[in-house]
Amino acid sequence: MTDSASTARPDGHDRLTRFLIEDAGVRGVHVRLDQAWQQIRERAHYPQAAAELLGEAAAAAALFTGHAKVDGRLSVQLRGEGALRTLFAECTAAGTLRGIVQLAEEGGEVSRDLRQLGANAVLAITIENPSAGGRDPIRYQGLVALESDSLAGAFEGYFRQSEQLPTRLLLAADGDRAAGLMLQKLPGDGGDEDGWTRVGALFDTLGQAELLELPADALLHRLFHEDGVQSLGGKSLSFACSCSRERVEAMLVSLGREEAEAAVEAAGGEAQIRCEFCGQSYRFDPDQVAGLFAAAATELEAPQRVQ
Repeated sequence: MTDSASTARPDGHDRLTRFLIEDAGVRGVHVRLDQAWQQIRERAHYPQAAAELLGEAAAAAALFTGHAKVDGRLSVQLRGEGALRTLFAECTAAGTLRGIVQLAEEGGEVSRDLRQLGANAVLAITIENPSAGGRDPIRYQGLVALESDSLAGAFEGYFRQSEQLPTRLLLAADGDRAAGLMLQKLPGDGGDEDGWTRVGALFDTLGQAELLELPADALLHRLFHEDGVQSLGGKSLSFACSCSRERVEAMLVSLGREEAEAAVEAAGGEAQIRCEFCGQSYRFDPDQVAGLFAAAATELEAPQRVQ
């Protein structure tokens, strides 16, 4: 098994694995998130149902980077009208993940059934790849029908419709781990006549608990060893967010001294700015804000916006 990172996590933890079941004419991707999922989850306290949906979405975003051509980043975003307003999970080509859930201010119970999210609910998969010459990234987006009670079911339907290929998907998340397994029939006539049916029957023996418990090597061997499953390599996965104190400082400077000082005063003497993606909080008191503008005044050009 080859690695795209310099170090691999032990026992298949925090890892994406691509594989081929050659005799059956099936390709697949397996994802297991351990520390990466725990670091996403600890950024905020979510109701259990919301946390499980976020873990499944994070696993799905990682899975899809092993399936589609992603040179930049791929995100899964769910918007609803009930207790769950926004769910966002993103995985980059480098294998870094981040995610967040936003809930309705009035509260309410989060439903795991996607069909209960409201008439105007939207589920989307978005890929942003860099363009030549440093221009704006090239963006592709697919809207996923909310006709299933689960994320896995919704995504299965999306790939069957958009790529015209039979697809199976299982996602799971608990407090410690998130995981996903995706199978897709190879285009053309690869594999024996009963290959897809046989692999699908084996896939149906897999439950969420086993998916969460077993690393890729053990899981794939248990399910598909008789059909000659072979690893096509993979990559390590980790939590990371592009926010930083320096970028938040640049944003405050771009507001102007008067507005930044007013924000501190309105917050009772210490402004708190929270990253909407990872939940990290950055605090600024009056002396720190004054220091930012003193430093900016000595520079040739102050930052105009967060990059």
